[in-house]
Amino acid sequence: MELKKTELTSRLLAAACLATALTLLSQTLLAAESLPSESPAAESLPELGADIGSTSVSGLSSGAYMAGQIEVAHSKDIKGAGIVGGGPYACAEAQASRQVPFWPSAVLQNAQQALNQCMQTTAGTPDPKALTKRAEELAADGKIDPLAGLADDNVYLFSGNEDQTVTRPVVEAAAEFLKDAGVAASNLTLVEKEGGHAFITEQGGAACGITATPFVSDCDYDQAKAILAWIYGPLTPAEGPPKGRFILFDQQPFSEPGDGFADEGVVYVPPSCTEKPGCRVHIALHGCEQSREVVGDENVRLRYRLKCFGGFTQ
Repeated sequence: MELKKTELTSRLLAAACLATALTLLSQTLLAAESLPSESPAAESLPELGADIGSTSVSGLSSGAYMAGQIEVAHSKDIKGAGIVGGGPYACAEAQASRQVPFWPSAVLQNAQQALNQCMQTTAGTPDPKALTKRAEELAADGKIDPLAGLADDNVYLFSGNEDQTVTRPVVEAAAEFLKDAGVAASNLTLVEKEGGHAFITEQGGAACGITATPFVSDCDYDQAKAILAWIYGPLTPAEGPPKGRFILFDQQPFSEPGDGFADEGVVYVPPSCTEKPGCRVHIALHGCEQSREVVGDENVRLRYRLKCFGGFTQ
């Protein structure tokens, strides 16, 4: 049975929290030299009056694909996206799955297409124009927002020179799809430089070019700053260590049995966001083998420090 658009919207936006972290962007995000205080147990998300129209999303690997899905499906509410090692919208949807999406053979075809066309290109590169047509069909059916909402969005894409997990032609296809779907060429950037299949940092993580847990790689490049600056514009430098909180929150109110959500997500809340409404939300999505259970809390916090609040915003 198809979900109504409102139900689909709430569940897809909630899915952003499944992957990893929800970061509230205040007027100044603070660089993290030491960890802020944490809540010891899962709690409810605080009601802070965030500016939903300034929401952005980013992710690595499967998280990058999810970021792209959210960017397109909820273009009216999403200001921009950072896609690190990910491909175009609806890339892994095989033709058979449009008629019987959960039929075993259709699921198998989706998996084969994901591996051979959306990561490697042994079955050919994704077709941006065909995927744009599919997005237009979904928008016309009211299943996603109209593609016109993409026109003023800012999208950052990244492909590492050493990334053999999601190859460069796939990321380039994502860039072409977004332009075909309506993102202004001047609002889109594709960065191609050294790096494996990992989130790239100026300092911290594995050696540059390595693709291995926790998928954070030191290539002397501040990708967190680059993503946020591309989405939000010029950034204000950090002023000392962070004083906000990591909050471990309960994700179960946002999910249903079988959704695959982790029980808990993490949100960083700067002090200014508790003092007045209007903070922006940046949603950060991890990829496969990058959950808290796999990489551990220390590596998760490292990723959040470097990525989600690496010291800068408007």
